[in-house]
Amino acid sequence: MRTKIQKLGKTLMGPLSIIVASGLLLGIVSILQNPNIVGDAVSNAYYVKNFIGGVQAIVSMMFGLLPILFAISVATGMAKEDKEIAGFAVVIAFVIFHVVISYLLKLGNITAETTSVEYLMNQGRTQLEAFQISSAYETLLGIFTYRMGIFGGILVGLWTAFIHNRYHTQQLPTIFSFFSGNRFVPIMIIVTIPFVSIASYFIWPYFSNIINGLGGVIANTGAFGTFIYGFTERLLIPTGLHHILNQLIRFTPIGGTAVINGETLTGALTIFNAELALNQPNLEVLRQSTRFLTQGTHAFMVFGLPAACYAMYKTAHPEKRKKVKGMLLAAALTSFATGITEPIEFAFIFISPVLWLFHAFMAGLSFMLMTLFKVAVGNAGGGMIDLTIFGILQGSYTKWYLVVALGVAYAVIYYFVFKYVIVKFDVKTPGRDLEIDLDENEDNLKLDTYGLGSKILKALGGIENIVEIDNCISRLRLVLKDTSIVNESLLKETGSMGIVRIDNSNIQVVYGSKVEKATQALKKEVKCQNSKNTSN
Repeated sequence: MRTKIQKLGKTLMGPLSIIVASGLLLGIVSILQNPNIVGDAVSNAYYVKNFIGGVQAIVSMMFGLLPILFAISVATGMAKEDKEIAGFAVVIAFVIFHVVISYLLKLGNITAETTSVEYLMNQGRTQLEAFQISSAYETLLGIFTYRMGIFGGILVGLWTAFIHNRYHTQQLPTIFSFFSGNRFVPIMIIVTIPFVSIASYFIWPYFSNIINGLGGVIANTGAFGTFIYGFTERLLIPTGLHHILNQLIRFTPIGGTAVINGETLTGALTIFNAELALNQPNLEVLRQSTRFLTQGTHAFMVFGLPAACYAMYKTAHPEKRKKVKGMLLAAALTSFATGITEPIEFAFIFISPVLWLFHAFMAGLSFMLMTLFKVAVGNAGGGMIDLTIFGILQGSYTKWYLVVALGVAYAVIYYFVFKYVIVKFDVKTPGRDLEIDLDENEDNLKLDTYGLGSKILKALGGIENIVEIDNCISRLRLVLKDTSIVNESLLKETGSMGIVRIDNSNIQVVYGSKVEKATQALKKEVKCQNSKNTSN
């Protein structure tokens, strides 16, 4: 079950990458429309205004498509084979799912007209009551339905993946053989998804109340709620389950609810981008939404962890420093620029519980302090790129200078704490284990694609041990027949920062920002060897 949840968490990263890219565009646009930064001549220029309007329209549409994007990502990510068929089937499932719910709502005289704020107020409801009722529904792809957000997409994606994995190899009697295999999947979707819709029609209102209640609890706990989020999110890093927590905060009512331009929006990242697109954003709404976004991560991603890398370098054995320098420098720069921290974190969290808890505590503290200081720096990256676009270039209202001030303090604290703990407890961070013969190209993946794939495959126990290959933003995720035969030392020669053995069948290999190259090399090598075996 834990493995499946981790795999689900990985599938949720697909839509996020699109939204982060859209958010970066929106951040640049918000700078162009701010006369205090670029001047009235530029912000009011005809072509600039058209460009701004076009980008805002695209970004708005992307956020409107989030539910179906999550559905497609989950369905294709959880499908074991023929993923394109799952992607085709999930679109059918998504539309039918909401059409059935819309029909059931209509039978109860619940429509877009009868749930509008104006209609409800005319029926004697107060404005608050009318808003609460109306916000429970939305029109999605032209279909009036429950406001389920990404939950609806995830549910449909999971159901589609289940049906696909169960029936995509199904063979029918000869007379119906045309509908066998992959063609049978959409048929089963059409037959089964209405039952999922009917169940959701009755269950969703109760589930929605629970989610809204959690959002209310987090909102009422204020800065302490952000501390709990930051602390828990870092603790979950080794499991990969932090992705699920992040998405719940970013795209569901747990991360907040706000009305912007008459439309009810949920999720910290959704609210932030919608508010940022306005000519005159509400600063209080921005600050409330950014409590769970990158402002809480900059202190340790841009400043703290790079300083920890320097501490690891200084505490490495003198004869090893030259060899670990490149690895630690690359990891530090990656964290500084992009906010990808796992190559650094995996160097200490499994070998030092003290440093792991310290790091998680400092993450929670950063989130809490940014909330108390009323900082307003958003997006979902966490590195210097986000701090520059969404903080420094936005103007003083973001209070970005407080992020930098706290970051400098974090750099000093991280350096001395890491240096003290590593020396005091003889923590075997990179360069302190004399038995490991680090090679110059250990983390550089300088081997050619096929040579790299061959070496990784050999370290994993050969073609016979491979069941499934996948990856997330920094880890190679594998299902093997036997994880006990994996050669960790050989994997380190391919650039691995470490491995996580989940159970006898599931293992993760940490490559950081080079994981895509490692994954492609391994897949090519597996495909090549399978082709040779088939021809023989």
